[in-house]
Amino acid sequence: MLLEGLHIPLTTPFHRDGSLNVHALAADVRRYSLTPAAGLIVLGPAAEPTLLNDDEGREVLRVATQSAAAEKVLIAGVGRDSVAGVLEMAGFAGEQRYDAILVGAPSVLAASQEIELLTYFRTIADRSPVPVVLLSTFERRIGADAVAELSSHANIAGFLATHGMHVREFLAGTAEVKREVTVTHVFAAVTGRMQRANNARLISPANLGTVAAEAAPALRTRTKSIGFQVIAAHTTTLLDALNAGAVGIAPLFAAAAPQASYEIYAAWKDQDQPLASEKQQRVVDAARLVEALGPGGLKFAADLNGYAGGFPRLPHLPPNGEQRARLEELMKPLHN
Repeated sequence: MLLEGLHIPLTTPFHRDGSLNVHALAADVRRYSLTPAAGLIVLGPAAEPTLLNDDEGREVLRVATQSAAAEKVLIAGVGRDSVAGVLEMAGFAGEQRYDAILVGAPSVLAASQEIELLTYFRTIADRSPVPVVLLSTFERRIGADAVAELSSHANIAGFLATHGMHVREFLAGTAEVKREVTVTHVFAAVTGRMQRANNARLISPANLGTVAAEAAPALRTRTKSIGFQVIAAHTTTLLDALNAGAVGIAPLFAAAAPQASYEIYAAWKDQDQPLASEKQQRVVDAARLVEALGPGGLKFAADLNGYAGGFPRLPHLPPNGEQRARLEELMKPLHN
């Protein structure tokens, strides 16, 4: 699975009483699908995933995949402490045609328990129906040595870090990894939902005996050779990470300002370093405050840009009056 471009980490909208707001989620996904983002991360670190039970998690995954544009790469956060728990959710994500799962280190293992950690990820990768993206957070980091060990597994597609990192250090241990992935004729990712729609159009029983040309044009694909893929998610170091070899970005702040976040990647892709630096600097102050305030701050900032961030779920709290005023000021130049 190709992981290039901007991946927006979705928030999970809740009603004031703490219940899921699936209508707001669907509306958000449809609107994010209109942005130039390559993909969406559902139940990632921005989505308060540990505050949802399994039934709620499945509902969020189901609503998101039904609402997303077919060309958007969908990554499902399925982190659980147990291998069995992850694989159960991975199976559901596969049924819903997600393109990859996002899995971080379990809370029951210490960073020093490397053998157990490697066994955890390898067992999941062995049995997952879709590729695995490793997740490293401030609280549960995965070291460069562990990433190097895991990168050779055919079903581990890449690595996403929400903290600052030395990308070259992580990629140094993965230099031998070479893979072929299916892409469109313009070298964009081919998603599971695109393939399902194409297969249904070409070989469904209802279409047997009919002229294929009557349907929409068949999906044109080719292959692309790639290495182990790194996605950077630390807002203030995105450009450094891209310059060091990261192929994609997924800052939490993108849920509130997807266009401003995408412009960093677009300028870098165009090899316009001064513009890319300017675009990153433009979001730094707002991103730092939003992310420091946690889910409540991110959701309020998303509300300011017309997305349904909604209320955080307890024990998280919304920003206070002073914080809201400061966020409103910082978000004004980033309206989209």
